[in-house]
Amino acid sequence: MTAAVAASQPNLYSSAGKHNPWLIAVVLSIATFMEVLDITIANVALRNIAGSLAASFDQSTWILTSYLIANAVILPLSGWLATIIGRKRFYMGCVATFTLASFLCGMAWNLSSLIVFRILQGLGGGGLASSEQAILADTFPPEKRGQAFAIYGVAVVVAPTIGPTLGGWITDNASWHWVFFINIPMGLLSLLLVNWLVQEPVATERERQKLLSQGTRIDYLGFVLVALGLGCLEVVLDEGERNDWFSSSFIVTFAIISAVSLVAMVLWELRCKAPVVDIRLLGERQFGTCFLLMLVVGAILIGTTQLVPQLLQTQFGYTATLAGLALSPGGAIMIVMMPVAGLLSGKVQPRWLVALGLVITAFAMWYPTRLDGQITLVWAAGIRLLLSLGLPFLFLPLTAASYTGLDQSRTSQASALFNVARNLGGSFGVAATQTLMQQREQFHHTRLIEHITPTVPNFQNALSDLTAYFVAHGSTAAVAGHQAIAWMANTIDRQAALLSFIDVSWVFMVTAIVVLPLALVLRPIPLDKSPAAPS
Repeated sequence: MTAAVAASQPNLYSSAGKHNPWLIAVVLSIATFMEVLDITIANVALRNIAGSLAASFDQSTWILTSYLIANAVILPLSGWLATIIGRKRFYMGCVATFTLASFLCGMAWNLSSLIVFRILQGLGGGGLASSEQAILADTFPPEKRGQAFAIYGVAVVVAPTIGPTLGGWITDNASWHWVFFINIPMGLLSLLLVNWLVQEPVATERERQKLLSQGTRIDYLGFVLVALGLGCLEVVLDEGERNDWFSSSFIVTFAIISAVSLVAMVLWELRCKAPVVDIRLLGERQFGTCFLLMLVVGAILIGTTQLVPQLLQTQFGYTATLAGLALSPGGAIMIVMMPVAGLLSGKVQPRWLVALGLVITAFAMWYPTRLDGQITLVWAAGIRLLLSLGLPFLFLPLTAASYTGLDQSRTSQASALFNVARNLGGSFGVAATQTLMQQREQFHHTRLIEHITPTVPNFQNALSDLTAYFVAHGSTAAVAGHQAIAWMANTIDRQAALLSFIDVSWVFMVTAIVVLPLALVLRPIPLDKSPAAPS
């Protein structure tokens, strides 16, 4: 069905039925909040899980990697699966799978079983966001989509902020099993409300029945190529830094498999009559631009979410709970700013809102470059607070604009690819952040110790003063000398880490500025011209 016909008969694609569509937006946000929250909670609890299951930290990272691989594989396929199974059935199946897998993860008896259950959890979670966005895009007209996505967007951008704090609290005060058990009540509530309130749209059900009656041609080769390409790419991004990237034959092998599979997938899907992934969407100006910009938004959002707590814990001795609290003010700001951005998205063209969001993001990434060794929790929270001011002006307009000009029969595929951009961007952001942090820390460490030699007077004076300090506090002269050297070495390590953090902030700032012209490429969308309600 064309976009014009769909616009003239909007109820055909609506999942609200006789219910208020705004209520549907709230209900659909529950499962996404649960899924996004789980990713960040598990990150914080990883060391505790490893210790409990008698695994090394490097081995335990597969708890995260296995989930991300399964998520990456199912996400681009979710649009096709929703079309074949039905949006409501597919969505409820994903929620049920994620909830059951969460219970099994909490009951895992060793690392291998937990990894298997995390794969199942990733398969369930991968289809949630794309299904929800497709339902919202078809249930609301273009001029109302921004406000609808504002409700949904609270779950997507606030959950990664709350996750580290909640995960830290659970890690410090309870068993790691509750990291997964916490999903069960939310999953059951989501299933109950979706089954009661959400309906299968008349038009999509007709299209599904027509497709099935004609005989469904399953794109098996496309399935395999997507799974290999994105699955292996996720392994490279998540394990690359720990395996020294392309110095490892393991990483090189997976990188080659990923590259070959992705190239073959693009060539095959462009020729296939019934592709499992609609690659042609990326060639369209509006959607392709939104896809690229969402890659950057995902990289900055997820990259900084991991970066700040890591700095506080490793260099300043913060507990997991306190480190997570540094992100909490940002979550509160986004809860306030999401409705504002949603309202503006019905009044202002996306290109200007996205440009504003990128300018704020660039400023937020410049702020940490003024970092010094006297960092406080309030100062660290300010980094996230500034970034949170700009993110709603990126996430909401991009999500709403990505569906502009598309037939409603393609919204499921578009939603799947758009969420691939967010997830891949996050993986690229984390991988780039960790690698750059490590390399720049080594660089700064080397430069700093160039000045620490016995022939440098300042070094001799500092060593003498420190030794005298430790002697005055009860150490013998020999012990005090070792303590002085150890203190200086620790100071150099901290300085190198802080300087590398500043370097990463510069990179994110420059990235936001470089992609700013892309915002001006976005096409105009229909705006809400209704008069304001009387006061």
